Amino acid sequence: MASAPTAGTAPTGEMKRTLSLTGLTINAMALIAPGAFLWTTFQSQSLQQNGGTTTAFDMVPGLLFALFLAFLTALSYAELADLYPNAGAGSSYYFAEAAFLEREETFHYKFARLAKFVVGWISHLYYWIYPGIMVAFTGTLAVYILGLLGVTLSTPLEIGVAILFAVVTGAIAFRGIAGSTMTAVVINVIQLTALVAFSALAIIFRMTHPDAGYVHPDVASVVLPHGMTNVLFQGTIAILLLVGFESVTALGAEAKNPKRDVRRAVLLSLAIQGGIAYIIEYVATNLFVNTSVTATVTAADGTTSTVSGYAAAAASGAPIGDMIQFIGNNMLGGTGVPLALIMAATVLVALIGTTLACLNTGVRITYAMGRDKEVPGVLSLLHGKYATPHYGIIVLAAASAVIGAYGVLSADSLLQIILASNVGTFLVYGMTNAIVLVAFWHRAERNAVKHVLVPVLGLLANIAMLGAVVVLSLSSGGSTQTDTLIALAAVGFWIVLGAIWLGANSRATNRGILVRPAVGGASDA
Repeated sequence: MASAPTAGTAPTGEMKRTLSLTGLTINAMALIAPGAFLWTTFQSQSLQQNGGTTTAFDMVPGLLFALFLAFLTALSYAELADLYPNAGAGSSYYFAEAAFLEREETFHYKFARLAKFVVGWISHLYYWIYPGIMVAFTGTLAVYILGLLGVTLSTPLEIGVAILFAVVTGAIAFRGIAGSTMTAVVINVIQLTALVAFSALAIIFRMTHPDAGYVHPDVASVVLPHGMTNVLFQGTIAILLLVGFESVTALGAEAKNPKRDVRRAVLLSLAIQGGIAYIIEYVATNLFVNTSVTATVTAADGTTSTVSGYAAAAASGAPIGDMIQFIGNNMLGGTGVPLALIMAATVLVALIGTTLACLNTGVRITYAMGRDKEVPGVLSLLHGKYATPHYGIIVLAAASAVIGAYGVLSADSLLQIILASNVGTFLVYGMTNAIVLVAFWHRAERNAVKHVLVPVLGLLANIAMLGAVVVLSLSSGGSTQTDTLIALAAVGFWIVLGAIWLGANSRATNRGILVRPAVGGASDA
């Protein structure tokens, strides 16, 4: 199969099996990183409108809806990981090929190579753009932190920070998953501690300052839907916070017991970070939003006005930082700026963990494709000392630096790369749900709920969410519409490039596209 070692392939040695259930779960938790994404996405969630009215009042219901959809896909990944414990670094790429090769009908065999290539190639839209987004977030965060210290960072220096961050995280990933795991452990402890502290401060402030003019009258208003359309709109953003649980399946080659632990880690990481941490974080934050925290906005004609509540959050580049400063200045003796700096620092380390998890996951999909000669074989070479696909890491770190540097240029350029990555995410998640239907269709252990209902719902949900993201963005007009078109053009270019590469590579290696891989070849090992 896709990630199995075979005669004639380029890599030397094997990846080291060092990851226990804890290690697998920690790496996935680092990618989901609730401490980072509350900071980086709350403005977008507050800014989103439906017919000129904010959808922010349904932020938590939207998160709960997205969490339900994420668990559908997580269950599909878990079932495939349990069925194919030898997937190694291949994840969905391996699952796609195995599902077709194991069907009894000869008709399905010829689709094995095409299916795995499509899944692997599209996966790069998510796994190779996503770390670049984290790099861009880091550059933007650096501007905020230095701004609190009275330092203005120019655009070239901001780009330099982003590139430096890509180089440093690439160097950590280069040394192996064990070192990255230790980094992820520290980062998860820091961000979860900061999360609990901020949530507690937000709730305590509300309890001790009842007259601040809160936008939600009570907890019920925070968690119950105000409009189902708004819930769907918020879900299109919220589901982007939850991606990462599937990264565990790309670490199977380094798991001590992949059959037992990969499945558990997929569900545990999503439950802990999404089902517990994010819920606590978002309920507390939305309970805190009030009319006492204000912002100044400038209209197109140059006039200014003061806004509050969600409008203030939408107008701020760092609304969580503003909230922390308000709490520190009004409840903790004027300590707003130090508190904001501390919280920003925890977001920074969370971004380090997320970027590392992205690098570790993304490069392993490429590594598996390299072993099958579906991409240049040099990307599958393992480092003699660290047993990491070092050339792949170097290329991915360089790509992350370029994408991140582009992302820090403006809010529009950042939105473009985010949208391109999101399209890849929903495509990969949708295809993985479809793979479950193929893999279990004629198996004796097929279960109507786990292997039919769940993947069908997951497939439809991912298609619907992708459609909602695209339609919502295109219908908004202005720069958002332009950014969406640019992102879709980039996705289309990547797909066309993949088709060209598949044809050229097939001719160069004398392999057919719609034929069963030869016995003993890279795909049948």
